[in-house]
Amino acid sequence: MSTFSDILTIPAIAAIVYTIIDIVKTACGGDEKFKRFIPLISALLGAICGVVSFFCVPGVVETKNILVAIILGAASGLSATGTNQAVKQLTKGGGSQCSEKESK
Repeated sequence: MSTFSDILTIPAIAAIVYTIIDIVKTACGGDEKFKRFIPLISALLGAICGVVSFFCVPGVVETKNILVAIILGAASGLSATGTNQAVKQLTKGGGSQCSEKESK
């Protein structure tokens, strides 16, 4: 049976990575070169958070294998990037997007 902390592990790491990436993106001033590497940086930050939580707070990541903790952290970091893109697409204005063939 999973506990409440098991359920919160991935969203917590995703929120930490999302916040760090947003702060760095704001500090860089929206540099296009940085924006290209955001998914890679998010995966690396998530993997680092997974390793840190594996060793420092052993009960948070319920695994006995460091590789699984790295993969969980990287997946959490990538989910932060996906969350950012979902919010960006949902808040984008302009109504429905149709191609010319669909409207004819």
